[in-house]
Amino acid sequence: EATYFDFNEDKLVNIMDEAVALGVDMFLLDDGWFANKYPRSSDRQGLGDWEETVTKLPNGIGKLVKEATDRGIKFGLWIEPEMVNPKSELYEKHKDWVIHLPNRDEYYFRNQMVLDLTNPKVQDYVYGVVDNLMTKYPGIAYFKWDCNSPITNIYSPYLKDQQSHLYIEYVRGLYNVLERIKQKYPNLPMMLCSGGGGRCDYEALKYFTEFWPSDNTDAIERIFIQWGYSHFFPAKSMAAHVTSWGKQPVKFRTDVASMCKLGFDIRIHEMSQTDQQYCKEAVANFKRLDDVILDGDQYRLQSPYESQHAAVMYANDNADKAVLFAFDIHPRYAESIQPLRLQGLKEDARYELKEINLVPGTQSRLACNGKTFSGEFLMNVGIPVFSSRPTNSHVIE
Repeated sequence: EATYFDFNEDKLVNIMDEAVALGVDMFLLDDGWFANKYPRSSDRQGLGDWEETVTKLPNGIGKLVKEATDRGIKFGLWIEPEMVNPKSELYEKHKDWVIHLPNRDEYYFRNQMVLDLTNPKVQDYVYGVVDNLMTKYPGIAYFKWDCNSPITNIYSPYLKDQQSHLYIEYVRGLYNVLERIKQKYPNLPMMLCSGGGGRCDYEALKYFTEFWPSDNTDAIERIFIQWGYSHFFPAKSMAAHVTSWGKQPVKFRTDVASMCKLGFDIRIHEMSQTDQQYCKEAVANFKRLDDVILDGDQYRLQSPYESQHAAVMYANDNADKAVLFAFDIHPRYAESIQPLRLQGLKEDARYELKEINLVPGTQSRLACNGKTFSGEFLMNVGIPVFSSRPTNSHVIE
């Protein structure tokens, strides 16, 4: 999303090089890569016409897949196959495939309308969006499946006199498509996005590896979002990206995103060298500890809803490795700050604490850094990790 609709091959390859320098595993091309009669230069046209825009990508998606592969990273692609712009070839050819109310003015949400997935022909078409891309470019390693409009103009041309069935039959049609994709491509990771987190549910999780929980990527707001989300879904099901939202330090934003599936939607070349080096080290730490963060037991230690601080900890099954994330949000002046008691450790085990994700050229200010404590002490007495500095963060392993 760092480019919006403004990109070409050279620009994307340059971003790949920046991403490789950070150590990321995948490059994801978002909206804007498709349609030719009505090129996707804005959100007003092109949606539904899933072929590469030749003026932007004259060598196609295959060229980008190869460029990513040559750099040792994977390539992912954004799609929104349930939707259509009225200004598109698909709409011109198959208006009967669109949910719209006869004899009424059409209402557009984000300049688009919803395809009628109660119709088996539409289901075949939506399935074909993924299948055609995977057949043509089997090197695609990931899809971001978006859905940016609720159902408007509520009437199904296919259902005719059974309009009361529309919502249920639509979802059944969607699940039919997703089941077909899962059967043919069982190991294809996909993220589900829906105007943010409009589709975070357990049934969808059968077909998608992760959700995009919210379009609100401000790091402070994300602390609250991720805290609440964690009561229902594990960290590995949440895509959490570092973006340009908010004015918090890059370290703070990256530490918040590192509590889940870390990614970057940011113009790396506009970051300072210090911030770029910090992100590189944070990515390396995340990759080293992702088995604990994504597959470990989660402990919510300090709620942001009950104080000006937040803390979340992850521990592996053996409780011999753990990662603690602690945040100062907006501390009160001269407030009494108490030690943080950890959970999920072995009382008789010894744990050496080390602060990681430090900004280059700085040292840890934590008194506990580099010291060893018993699990009993850490869980019953605790350690001082909070401060009076706003938007301050610590990551301890």
